[in-house]
Amino acid sequence: MPAALLELAAAQDGVVSRTQATRLGFGRYPQQRMVQVSAWQRLAPGIFLTHNATPPWGALAWAGVLLAGDGARLGGLAAAYGHRLTDEPPQQIDILHPHGSRLKSWGLLCFHQERDGVRPRTTVGSPPRTTIDDTVLDLIGTDLGRSSGKDAVHWLTAAVQRRLTTPERLLQAVHQRRQLAGRNEVINLLTDVADGVQSPLEHHYRRHVEAAHGLPRSRRQASARSGGQRLWRDVYYERFRLLVELDGTIGHTGEGRFRDYRRDNAALMDGDVTLRYGWHDVRRETCQVARQVARMLRRGGWQDHPHRCPNCSPGLMDDL
Repeated sequence: MPAALLELAAAQDGVVSRTQATRLGFGRYPQQRMVQVSAWQRLAPGIFLTHNATPPWGALAWAGVLLAGDGARLGGLAAAYGHRLTDEPPQQIDILHPHGSRLKSWGLLCFHQERDGVRPRTTVGSPPRTTIDDTVLDLIGTDLGRSSGKDAVHWLTAAVQRRLTTPERLLQAVHQRRQLAGRNEVINLLTDVADGVQSPLEHHYRRHVEAAHGLPRSRRQASARSGGQRLWRDVYYERFRLLVELDGTIGHTGEGRFRDYRRDNAALMDGDVTLRYGWHDVRRETCQVARQVARMLRRGGWQDHPHRCPNCSPGLMDDL
């Protein structure tokens, strides 16, 4: 193999196209011979893997991009995995390619024609893929994200929490999209993310416990030092010395539980009271959680009164 072809294959996870190999001086007959002697393997029509080991995910992704031709790039969950927005490689590799040609799915490869103007043509990475901001918006607003099992809050908070982008950059991408399902809701979500919300559970608390019941606005991810350690607090009503810790982990045991105890004890030593809630509490017992938080806030000096939300039972907030 010519040195230039070896170098190109190394840059493409071992994958080359027939056109690339021919252009670099390795013609059709040598290519066929490499497949015949099992030195190469054919991944798709005109697409080869230049070794005989099991193709890694990246090689399959490169095969899809090369098969789709110029201007093709990864999209949806495939792009998310390339950006390390998700830790598990998707079972289906979505390939976006310019409008005009229709390609049939091939194994794990699924091809989608891109309409002009839907998203910017900026392409990043290797294999080429949509930018992180466009990837997030695709996952929350198009068919590419419907099979992910994750909601908009997950993708927005994950992208920011992993330091892949910022709320400001995502908001700019939203304004650049001509069409985006649930645009206003996405903008509201980004406002919460910019304010420190880092998980779907925190978002649900902010909207359905705090805001829906007229509780005072808290600080998110507040930092404080206690006992020589820096602690991060999910929800902190600093004026009223109340902490609310939210744990979305099912069956939180072992070292994690003892770490929670130490944090709660340290907060109490500093004069803060901690209320701790899990996923079931915040999602299923929302109004009861609001009542408990309101009682502790009143004990800390809050002078207002909580509101009844449409789901509150009659009289739930009357005796506070």
